[in-house]
Amino acid sequence: MNKARQNPLNSFAAHAALITWTVIALFPVVVILINSFKTRKAIFREPLALPSSDSFSTIGYETVMKQGDFFLYFQNSFIVTVASLFFILLFGAMAAFALAEYRFRGSTLMGLYLALGIMIPIRIGTVAILELMVQAGLVNTLWALILVYTAQGLPLAVFILSEFMRQVSDDLKNAGRIDGMSEYAIFFKLVLPLVRPAMATVAVFNMIPIWNDLWFPLILAPGEETKTLTLGSQVFIGQFVTDWNAVLSALSLAILPVLVLYVIFSRQLIRGITSGAVK
Repeated sequence: MNKARQNPLNSFAAHAALITWTVIALFPVVVILINSFKTRKAIFREPLALPSSDSFSTIGYETVMKQGDFFLYFQNSFIVTVASLFFILLFGAMAAFALAEYRFRGSTLMGLYLALGIMIPIRIGTVAILELMVQAGLVNTLWALILVYTAQGLPLAVFILSEFMRQVSDDLKNAGRIDGMSEYAIFFKLVLPLVRPAMATVAVFNMIPIWNDLWFPLILAPGEETKTLTLGSQVFIGQFVTDWNAVLSALSLAILPVLVLYVIFSRQLIRGITSGAVK
């Protein structure tokens, strides 16, 4: 193992693969950002060129701020994403703690049942979900999106967090019980602080699909007051005429919060992914 790590050829190949993947992943983001500051003609004439004194323009951002209610769309996306992540982490951690800590009849079967949610896309049940939201009177409300995203994220959260919670020392939990701590106190004060990297990993894995989703906002909350940022960006995309300056500017503004949150949670994310890899 040590010889393989010290082999310069292996190290070069690994770094080359990582750099290649990084370039491929960041290329669309960079293209969107640089073209959002260019005129319409420059976008089509030189899509890969940086903005120059002749091609630089902020008309796209001006259009987004004037025509679309950007701040309302941003607020809706922020509320839906934060609330969904809160419920995913809270209920997912509770369920994972129960499955990891307590042994009862059907616990294994319940774990497998929750794992099926990772393999079966929730969009298959779109019609049933829409009917349920109509009966509950939640169509065109943010709660409809929050409930759907919470249900969508729970299987992965339970699967990841339960594995981490099984690694928490039983002696630590038993010592808390001897000191008179309740199960809730053990969960919130002893277990959760030790699985923060895993919770950050779950948050990042769920944050991006929720923030970028177009399917459920279009079906469950298409009203003007409940549009998310992704759905609101479709205002500038028409059947015959598309305002590409506004589209690229809206996408650039939508990307910014995700990048900021990723930078904030990146250290915890890396710790969560690599935890257990090194003994």
